[in-house]
Amino acid sequence: MRNDSDVILLTPTGHTRLTEELDELTTKRRQQIAERIRESMEHGEFSEDNSELEEVKFEQAIVESRIAELRAILGNCMVLSPKDISVREVAIGSRVTLLNTRSKKESVVTVVSTAEADPDRDKISNESPLGMAIFGRAKEDKVTFQAPSGKVTYQIIKIGKAVR
Repeated sequence: MRNDSDVILLTPTGHTRLTEELDELTTKRRQQIAERIRESMEHGEFSEDNSELEEVKFEQAIVESRIAELRAILGNCMVLSPKDISVREVAIGSRVTLLNTRSKKESVVTVVSTAEADPDRDKISNESPLGMAIFGRAKEDKVTFQAPSGKVTYQIIKIGKAVR
């Protein structure tokens, strides 16, 4: 029986990205690794103390671990639609415009689950320090959180939907 608190919320974009990654790993990466092992064994390059064999086995373990992780995420997810996302308060799927109260610089982040977080693309996890600070908050609220550079205060300027 599935507990709703165990459900992983994904945006449609995140679901697509994770599904494509799973497909890539299961159809291409697995075959590439198997082919590397097969070719090397045919040429007699692998022996029990061969570091290249250990490296390929390690790579294979990482790929298999990620495949298992992606299957668990995708098997226990709910894909958000626009009607699932409120613009009254910050939630997963919210696109939030923030104003740094000190520097007066605006930034826009999308709040997503940990499974699809990508800080380089301004997709922050709801479990990150900033994500936790703004989660459930409303437009005009000010939040302060501990960033690596010290305490930062933001004001929420706008809450929109990342899912269209």
